[in-house]
Amino acid sequence: MRITVIGGTGGTGSQVIEQALDAGHQVTAVVRDPSRLPARAAGVRAGPAAGASPDHPAAVPAQPGTLTVVTADVLRPDELGPAVEGSDVVITALGPRGRSPEPLVTPALEALLAAEPPRVILVSNSGMHTEGDPWALRTLIKPILQWVLRHHYADALRAEQTLRSSGVPWTVVRPPRLTNGPLTGTYRSTTQGNPRWAGSISRADLAHCLVHAAADPGTTGKAISIGY
Repeated sequence: MRITVIGGTGGTGSQVIEQALDAGHQVTAVVRDPSRLPARAAGVRAGPAAGASPDHPAAVPAQPGTLTVVTADVLRPDELGPAVEGSDVVITALGPRGRSPEPLVTPALEALLAAEPPRVILVSNSGMHTEGDPWALRTLIKPILQWVLRHHYADALRAEQTLRSSGVPWTVVRPPRLTNGPLTGTYRSTTQGNPRWAGSISRADLAHCLVHAAADPGTTGKAISIGY
């Protein structure tokens, strides 16, 4: 399977690359700075900056189980086009930019949709959703969390809505608080609200869910909440 990863140098995106390569997929990583790719990508030849050639501006042909690196601005559809072309699915693992209230996830998604991807898997969050949560979490804890992270959650919610109304086959994966814990492959997932009291999950296990969702067409059109 040919998987394009947006946000490949981030904590989750780098895990997606590692695990997708281990599974034998052809992976295209869209990055601004190839030097920040995970160690697994060391020695992989990066594509030139987007726009460098008329035919395929930023792509390097991939072999099964190998990585293609595309240097591109995720807010420019013309630069994302070469990374999306020929892909089976695009996983966008972008998150908010620190404490900045400026949206990133939605503008990047809009640029991606303009590049006409065949299918999109979007990393969102479970914090802004309360279905399935116990009373105390729903009424006492999450209102505080939602106020503190209101700008990030507004961006994520708009991205979910944009994707679902786009007409592109989609999957949304909603993790709780992310940690740098190990890959376990053992976590709860549901399409009926949030797993009860699921307060965290490692980026490695989030990536595990994303890679498996990419290979499972049965996840299309579903929002999947995960956690321990």
